[in-house]
Amino acid sequence: MKAKLAHVCIETIDLEATERFYNILGLKRQFEFRNNDDELVGFYLAFDNRTYIEVIKVSQSEAPGNIRHFAIEVDSVDEAYDLLKMNNVDVAKKEYASDREWMISCHDPNGIFIELQQYTDESMQLVGGTCPVDYKP
Repeated sequence: MKAKLAHVCIETIDLEATERFYNILGLKRQFEFRNNDDELVGFYLAFDNRTYIEVIKVSQSEAPGNIRHFAIEVDSVDEAYDLLKMNNVDVAKKEYASDREWMISCHDPNGIFIELQQYTDESMQLVGGTCPVDYKP
């Protein structure tokens, strides 16, 4: 199984300022998350190598520099699931996420939440666009 960093998710109370900062460094919006009220609640910022920063709006920050989770891109979530289960890791069953990728999730021994993602040809990470989500900051 191949694995590489897919994204790191950060929380912000100011989406615009966060996007402006990362635009300075050359990152551009790949796709965005909008809730049922058509409110912009987050987006993916793209590096050139299928690696992203996911930015999610929160109503208040619990701690400065809070990282919500990180994700690892794998070529097979089924194989990753089997490997984790064989090693007694509590892992969530495979699901097809709203951004059109297959995903499983677990926690590392330190309690850090990790997503393992397998992109499809329709994945928002590859094609861009708007991803509808049921989320309110």
